[in-house]
This record gives sequence, C-alpha cells and structure tokens, in this order.
Amino acid sequence: MTLAQLKLTAAKKPTHISPAFHRRLKLLRRLDEQIALATAQQTGTAYTATRLRSYTDADTGLRKTAEVAKTVKAWTFIADNGKLCVHIRYGARVLELAKGKSAIELGSSKDVVPALELIKTAVSNGELDAQIEAASTALRKGFASS
Repeated sequence: MTLAQLKLTAAKKPTHISPAFHRRLKLLRRLDEQIALATAQQTGTAYTATRLRSYTDADTGLRKTAEVAKTVKAWTFIADNGKLCVHIRYGARVLELAKGKSAIELGSSKDVVPALELIKTAVSNGELDAQIEAASTALRKGFASS
C-alpha cells in the first residue's frame, strides 16, 4: 500500500493569514532579493529580478501575463565615517533596528550577505514585528493623507 508510507492528518488550510505574518513574508521576499543582489555583486555577475505583469494583447484582445524585469536598489551605502552600512527597508521606510539605530555597520562587502541572512532569521522568528508594524502604520498614514 503506497499511502501507508505517508503520514496522513486531518489538518485544514487556514483561510485567513494574520496581517503581521503577511508583512513578515513581504519583508522576507525583499531580503531574498537583497541577498541575491549582494551575492551577484560579490561574484561580479548581473542580477535581474522579475515580476509578472498582465497586459491586453492588441491583436487578440485577450489578457496575457509576461515576466518583466524590475529594478532592485541596493540597501547598502557608505556612511559619513566611510564605513559600509546597510539599512533594512519596509517599503520606502527604513526600519529602526534598535532605539535610535537604523543601520548595520559592516567591515567589508563580504559581510553583507551574512548580515542580511541574520536579519532574515530575525524576521522569520518575529523579532522585528514591532518595527515592521510601525513602518506599515506610517506607510498607511501616507496613503490616507493624499
């Protein structure tokens, strides 16, 4: 019997994802892009992120989906003191990682990927949920005022 080899359960798929979990997933996707970008820069290759775009075909009038390149801006920068730093962004907002501190200072460009991997682990564990919530609230306020 083939099914006897599997562990069967009566679990149900959740119908609602919590907003905090959804925001966490959004930041994790952006962190994956930044890790891929940093890895490509270290190896000297080009990195192009893609996204799906829907359009109406002019000839047939049917809706089609195509993959298009999207621009990914690096979160790294050189600070005033000449050190390499990285900001963690949620949308257009920079997350405050600790009270009054929003950047991670790095020794060299080789430290970018390990630092981003550490942040990714922290986000997965929910350690930055409060900061993500604050950035999300600030972003929503910006849309409400216009």
